Amino acid sequence: MTHDARSALLHAALDAAERGWHVFPLLPGTKRPALHGEASCPGTGPCASGHMKWEQRATTDPDRICAAWSRAPYNVGIATGPSGLVVVDLDVPKDKGSSDAPDGAETFQALCERNRQTVPRTHTIRTASGGTHLYFTAPAAARLHNTAGTLAPLVDTRAHGGYVVAAGSTVDGTLYTLEGPAVLRPLPAWLTALLVPPHPVNRQPVPLPATGTGTGQRARYAEAALNREAAIVAGTREGGRNTALLRAARALGRFVAWGDLPRHVVEEALHGAGEAAGLSAAECRATLRSALNWSIAHNPPRGQVA
Repeated sequence: MTHDARSALLHAALDAAERGWHVFPLLPGTKRPALHGEASCPGTGPCASGHMKWEQRATTDPDRICAAWSRAPYNVGIATGPSGLVVVDLDVPKDKGSSDAPDGAETFQALCERNRQTVPRTHTIRTASGGTHLYFTAPAAARLHNTAGTLAPLVDTRAHGGYVVAAGSTVDGTLYTLEGPAVLRPLPAWLTALLVPPHPVNRQPVPLPATGTGTGQRARYAEAALNREAAIVAGTREGGRNTALLRAARALGRFVAWGDLPRHVVEEALHGAGEAAGLSAAECRATLRSALNWSIAHNPPRGQVA
């Protein structure tokens, strides 16, 4: 890495900090944090009173930024929560050779159309994979967390507990670049409503549509239920995450039994939500398998109910 490239990364970090965005170093050429993990924490310096994670150590202090980036050509991570940001990540399919597979931009556009909204224009970054990051200011009245596929397939969000790679960083030889408008917009209210999980205590049960209302209405109801349950799981804090995932899977298993939702769609959405909440992949798989099996067994298909 040349001196000019290292200087460019330092300027990218300082530019982000000037906007009030909290930054921290990522390993050169990667998306991985360069800070030590809890297992290898020396218990000194910033961690003298206990291990500090990357989100806690992210900073806007130019002196700290200059000191950190003087050591190596680090990529720049932006901690979205402390920065007051919500970033919508429109990803591309892992199998880029499949021309029929829709990408995150297409599924997000479809989501906007279903909600009778236009695709919002805001500060946009082109990622190394060919996807895009849409930056928004976070709503003051809601504490949002990360989601994975909650809004739509290949559409994730980063808020509290998450980070994004800043423009000016390079991953796999490809630069993250500013694309389109540079103005930062607030997160639209309709998106906020989809990302804020209803409070479990106040959530009122909604009766299922009658069988004669048509498959279109049933499908829309099932999709709304899936989005709602996934948002609840993703927003659950440590101590209740596995229980929330279990309850969501049991609630949604009836839609699988009734033919309104494919099982793999439910599994993918809840698995992503569980990981976004902090559960491991193994925990998600085990809970989803048992909970969905139980729910499907206890909810006979439509037409078989006595």
